[in-house]
Amino acid sequence: MSKAENPFRYFNSSPEVIRPVVMMYVRFPLSLRNVEDLLFERGIDICHETVRLWWNRFGPLFAMYVKIDGEMCSSAMARPEQNHRWSVLVQSGDG
Repeated sequence: MSKAENPFRYFNSSPEVIRPVVMMYVRFPLSLRNVEDLLFERGIDICHETVRLWWNRFGPLFAMYVKIDGEMCSSAMARPEQNHRWSVLVQSGDG
């Protein structure tokens, strides 16, 4: 991935911090402030608005790949009308 294609290029935090924060907010029924509190307990001091910003910015990026019945599938190929259970798969690197 070139520097121009890197979606994290304008952020001071590393992708290793951003990914779990966004996935924690999406996966579990937590408020932005609950995520902020959980991260603070783990030594990551960010504002709840940062969680919202990252979720708005990177949520669609992380949702580009989904697992359907245990198989990798791009979201363009996924068919929700077939009553499959979707789960977001966090990929590292180019995937």
